[in-house]
Amino acid sequence: MRYERRRACRSFQAIGLWFALAFALPGALSAQRQAVDAANAEQSDTAPRRIHLMLKDGSYQLVLSYKVAGNVVHYRSAERNGEAEDVPLALVDLPATEKWIREHSPNAVKASSPPVLSPELAKEEAERAARTPEVVPDLRLPEEDSVLVLDTFSGTSELVPLEQVGGDLNKETAHNVLKQAINPASSAHRMLDIRGDSADVQLHVADPVFYVRIGPDDEGDLGGSAITVDTHGASGRATPSGGADSSGYVIERLDVRSDTRVVDSFRIALLGEKPQPDVIEMKAEDLPGGHWMKLTPAQPMEFGEYALVEVLSDHEVNLGVWDFGVHPTAKEDVEALRPQPRRPVTLERRDPE
Repeated sequence: MRYERRRACRSFQAIGLWFALAFALPGALSAQRQAVDAANAEQSDTAPRRIHLMLKDGSYQLVLSYKVAGNVVHYRSAERNGEAEDVPLALVDLPATEKWIREHSPNAVKASSPPVLSPELAKEEAERAARTPEVVPDLRLPEEDSVLVLDTFSGTSELVPLEQVGGDLNKETAHNVLKQAINPASSAHRMLDIRGDSADVQLHVADPVFYVRIGPDDEGDLGGSAITVDTHGASGRATPSGGADSSGYVIERLDVRSDTRVVDSFRIALLGEKPQPDVIEMKAEDLPGGHWMKLTPAQPMEFGEYALVEVLSDHEVNLGVWDFGVHPTAKEDVEALRPQPRRPVTLERRDPE
């Protein structure tokens, strides 16, 4: 009787253990399977399944994984069913291998390079950039002005537009030409009077840089025709936008008399050959695209009143000058253009519908 009871108890224990394993084992197997799947998913999301182990001779080995150990690189060959092989570290280009992994990982595919512009759009964008080139970071030449000067106010670079003055100028155009012949044999004489004892534009540095638009603003539409104005003995024409790329430029220090600033003549033939009083020569440079000319004074300017003078030929100058002054303590010009940082533009690639 006692033996039968023991046997019954053992049977119940075996049955209980069987039920416990039946319920617990699937859960354990499921948890293990989920852990393995998660690990595989994580590996597949971070690295390609087959890696190009780049060699310094330009070739590569197709591997499943690799590890650097001292002077040797251990890897599992993807071409020989995961067989373990070694290669000297001196033959392996590790930076190129890491770059290949970054570029070919799934995450790199999702964040691929931005869409490439079509050749037509790329050409149009290059032309637009050439018409408004960047002279300092975040500061571009505008489309609306013809002559500007790069100044610095309170440590910030600024572009200041210069207005053309002198004679009967056509204010409708961006760049006027009022030709005045100069006798090469004559001495310096009074050529033009500018009203006022100081210019509206006052610069703050002794070494400003000037930018002059050259050529028409739009080759397909010049926006008007040339006109003839009375220059009291000088022949004249007004270009619809920029000046001629064949022109030269100098800066002349003006003689301030009462309420007038006087522009005197100078010897054109001596430019580049011999210094002349109150004349500062310029170094000219055409910017890429051919729409702007950069003018850099050959020497710093002292405090005073000046004019930018266009030299049209070996015997003619333009009576339409651009006046300005140099005064380090002057107020900021109200029309000055300041740098404008651009917010980055993000282009998103759309999948075809």
